[in-house]
This record gives sequence, C-alpha cells and structure tokens, in this order.
Amino acid sequence: MIGWPVSQSLSPVIHNAAFEALGLDWVYLPLPVPPGELPRAVAGLPALGFAGANVTMPHKTEAAELVDALSEDAARTRAVNTIVVPGVGAERIPRPAGEDAPPYRLEGHNTDVAGFDRFLRRDAGFDPAGRSALVYGAGGAARACALALARGGLSRLTVAARSPERASGMQEAVDGLATEVRVVPFSGAGGLQVDLVVNATPSDFAGEVPPLPKLGPEVLAVDLVYRSGGTGFLSLAKAGGAVTFGGLGMLIHQAALSFELWTGQAAPLSVMSAAAMAELAEPVR
Repeated sequence: MIGWPVSQSLSPVIHNAAFEALGLDWVYLPLPVPPGELPRAVAGLPALGFAGANVTMPHKTEAAELVDALSEDAARTRAVNTIVVPGVGAERIPRPAGEDAPPYRLEGHNTDVAGFDRFLRRDAGFDPAGRSALVYGAGGAARACALALARGGLSRLTVAARSPERASGMQEAVDGLATEVRVVPFSGAGGLQVDLVVNATPSDFAGEVPPLPKLGPEVLAVDLVYRSGGTGFLSLAKAGGAVTFGGLGMLIHQAALSFELWTGQAAPLSVMSAAAMAELAEPVR
C-alpha cells in the first residue's frame, strides 16, 4: 500500500490473511511514500517485482496521472486506488513504444466505486435507486461514492465541500448519468432532507460540529473512516437517530476487488473480514 501515512492501515492484515488462506506465496507491505515522491515509487513497482499496489491518501488523484491505462471507474473519478502490473512472474505486457519507455505497462483501477456499492447493498441493505444523498467532501473517495450512487439510480446528490469551486470533478464523475448533482459549502448542508449521508472527508468531525441534514431512523449515515469505537461524525448521526455504519465494510469489499485484480482468484471475503475485526479488537499497543 502506497500512502502517507500508512502505519495504521488495516490493509496489510486483510490481504496477508487472504494470501495465507489461499496458499499464495505473496506478501502485502505498507509503503510510506511522502508527497512529491509518488512518481519514483510507482515507477519502481515493476523493478521490485510487485504485482501491484493499493494507493491511498493523499496520492489517489496523482496516481491516475502516472499509469499507462485507466479503467472506466478510475478515468471517471480521476482517482486510482489499485495499480496492477500485468505479467509479473511471466512475460511482461509491453508498454507503447517511446523513447526511454520501460518494458512494462501499469494499469490503474478504482475499486472504491464497486466496493462502496457492494457495501451499501450487501451490508447496509440500501438501494440508492430513486433516493437522495448528501456527501461531505469532493476528493477521490467522494467521487467514487458519487459514481456508485449515480450508477445505482440515485435521484439527487448534494455535495458539501469546504471549497465548492474545487468540486467540479464530482459532476465529471457522473457525467451522462441521470443523477442531479448540487454542490454547496458546508454551511449549506444544514437541514437538508436526504436518505443517505456520507462523510468522505479525512476528518471524523470530532471537535467540530458541521451543519447536519435532518436525521432520524429512516436516514443511513456512513463514515468512510474506519475506527474501533466509531467516529465523531457517527456519534453525531447516532445521537440524531440515524442508522450508522463505519468504513470497514467498504474497506473489505474494495480490498476483495483489488485482490481479485492482482491474483485472478476469488477473494476469501469471510477470512478478510475476520482478520480486520480481530485486528480492531486488539488493544492499542
């Protein structure tokens, strides 16, 4: 996993449990890459024998500019969370010819989109068709959620962004789909009536109380942050009567999709989930 920081990530635990369960002689490593160093890190993956890597904050958008080919979801969201190096351990797939071009090709995927959709439907029992949603944030994770919801038939999406002028990518992500998208500042989120509210920002809202939509038992609130004991955002939503979920479900589903891209094998979802839950249950050392 390429990110900054990555020390608290559950991904190594999840993937290494899956590799062991299927008898694969693979290992998943955290790769702390500071801002400014991503191009060198990505270019070094094939030389080091990596079959691929996950990419997390703050590098998802930049990673989309460094690979040779993008999946549809990665292109729409302009964010890559999974890099695949085809042909590792076998004949490498040639890269398009060009001066100084290395003899490999990097693929960029975004499994957050399908991972969020699977989480909503399978874990939370939420069908977005004809519904409305509020998403806090306009980065790569928010764009993935927007695309998943629009593909699922969401009727209306409100995006609350600290800097609305930087949220143009949200509309681009759902271009050609029927979902109505409106971007507002955080202050514009207060009192909205929606069926789903998602925190797709790095903040868990602890210590700050943003304007919240109308809450109640008919509202589903999701925080993409996964943390034992929940987050400030989920505490606020729960106090308002909403049904709440943290980000662990989405993490596991997107991890399973990444696993399948790298290995070509079905991911052992129950093993990955159990490993994550066991790690979260461990006391902080």
